[in-house]
Amino acid sequence: RSPLLDRQKLQELSERISKGVEIKFAPLNIPPHRRLQTTAVLLWALLPLLCLVSFLLLMSVPITWPIIIPYLIWVQFDSAPNHGGRPKKWARGAKIWNYFAQYYPCSIVQEAQLPPTRPYLFGYHPHGIIGMGAFATFGTDATRFSEYFPGITPHLLTLESNFKVPFYRDILMLHGVASVSKAACANILSKGPGTAIAIVVGGAAESLSAHPGTADLTLKKRYGFIKIAIKQGAGLVPVFSFGENDVGSNGSGTGNDKTSMLYKLQRKFQKKFGFTLPLFYGRGLFNYNYGLMPFRHPIVVVVGQHIEVKQHPDPPHEMVEEYQRLYIDELMRRIWEKYKDVYAKHRTKELTLVE
Repeated sequence: RSPLLDRQKLQELSERISKGVEIKFAPLNIPPHRRLQTTAVLLWALLPLLCLVSFLLLMSVPITWPIIIPYLIWVQFDSAPNHGGRPKKWARGAKIWNYFAQYYPCSIVQEAQLPPTRPYLFGYHPHGIIGMGAFATFGTDATRFSEYFPGITPHLLTLESNFKVPFYRDILMLHGVASVSKAACANILSKGPGTAIAIVVGGAAESLSAHPGTADLTLKKRYGFIKIAIKQGAGLVPVFSFGENDVGSNGSGTGNDKTSMLYKLQRKFQKKFGFTLPLFYGRGLFNYNYGLMPFRHPIVVVVGQHIEVKQHPDPPHEMVEEYQRLYIDELMRRIWEKYKDVYAKHRTKELTLVE
């Protein structure tokens, strides 16, 4: 072996390492609207913590106890998370969410009209690290959902544990966000025509597969949302979010690396508690390549054609499997194939059903 070749390899490795740790700082003359966009995303990310800290501070002041204690008692009996929250038009249309959506930016592509003559169940894919596109599309009106689908009231569903955080729970419900429990799904859809729920189908398990350039979906064994749609007679609407996996990368490795120690720890945590800690990396507040802020990458949410569902109070498994097949066909063979070369030009692999 030539010593010269060894020296060349060492030099190349040194150059790669030095490039890897190079921080690309943002310029000081950033336009004000971009600063506002970053602030909106930061506030959304910190909102649970800010609410919890505010609650603890109020609890430390005895003069507020006559308000806080009744609030805590009321929360124990509040059933709004299981009935669609308390959506307010002014909250969903707040200007902060316009900046939030413009940060990436996030937009909608409408494949077909959805007449408000029946309830709908939107299945959102992929989960991504946190589901930024899901919140922008279904939790706010920043992407003009109400203009694309007039007469339809969407409810983004999330883990019930989010409604245990004081104040944060109330902010979520002002945006129509509700619990993803079976009871909540049934309660909301039973309100009739024009009501819709949006479920991020892959859940916490899929978030562990979130890496730029990939689209690994946890869908093969997900029958629960199909059953709900059949029982409630809700139209099934596949939704694919191009760019959701590109705004950050899970820290468990490259691609769907199930051998890494971090992935295994996250998976164990997810199985035990029902959710996983979003350990990821992105950009920083003042730099472009290191930090916990999501990258500025376009998120294009393609809302597919709805699948007509025949209502059945107790659907047989064969019926559920057939509707799942139709759903996957619409998602993979039409939406993905039609738009992958437009919105996923720099993908490193094709859409894959991992489990």
